[in-house]
Amino acid sequence: MRLGGPVFGKYQNPEQWIDLLKKHMYSASYCPIGLDATMDEIIDYSKAATQANIVIAEVGAWSNPLSNEENERKLAIKKCKMALALADNIGANCCVNISGSRGKKWDGPDEKNLTTETFDMIVQIVRDIIDEVNPSRTFYTLETMPWMYPDSAESYLKLIKAIDRKNFAVHFDPVNIICSPQAYFSNGKLIKDFVEKLGPYIRSCHAKDIWLADKLTTHLDEVRPGLGNLDYRVYLREINKISKDIPLMLEHLKTEDDYKLAAQYIRSIAKDEGIPV
Repeated sequence: MRLGGPVFGKYQNPEQWIDLLKKHMYSASYCPIGLDATMDEIIDYSKAATQANIVIAEVGAWSNPLSNEENERKLAIKKCKMALALADNIGANCCVNISGSRGKKWDGPDEKNLTTETFDMIVQIVRDIIDEVNPSRTFYTLETMPWMYPDSAESYLKLIKAIDRKNFAVHFDPVNIICSPQAYFSNGKLIKDFVEKLGPYIRSCHAKDIWLADKLTTHLDEVRPGLGNLDYRVYLREINKISKDIPLMLEHLKTEDDYKLAAQYIRSIAKDEGIPV
């Protein structure tokens, strides 16, 4: 397993980027350059990652390809194609986005999100993205989410079958599909089931934690790894079965100290489980 996360500090070249990764003791990284990078920059950072034994886990394409606003939708799909091309050129494990929302907020809930109509729209959009870019060594993935597809292992399997493209794969964030007390208290089982069904397709994973508040009605909040109820022993064991190089990427924390504490917690669990990080 390879742990990674955001780096704190500015860098102007691949060497400085690698130094920051070493400072954080990361063996995986988010893509270090933007969609406007030149091909020379892409090649330089790709070579630096290979030489330093760093896995570039993912290129984010964060946008709303399902937007009701035509211009926003077109720009989002264009961004997804650019991000997928960057992922392929730099050698990232995957390009990742959410499927999008039919509502006002790009990543928010809407009554139309979990419908057959929207499922079919996602299939056509993802096919278009992959077919135009035609990547040779990376994959387009959709992050699991609580109120849009894919929202479960089953809906992800349905998408894989319907999209029917070899360069469509899986991004796993278990916290995002823990949507009830039932799933919260049995999340180890949820993780095992997800990896059993989708393990060969998983290209990158996110690391955070979840906490159920004791107030009505149901309040589930993201927290720092180690401060919630996610069964990290099961999580690390299961994703390590996929590949010894599977990236686990810390996200959504506020400070460098938060990331250090999160990394320390995950490394301590990995050490107890005999999993190299």
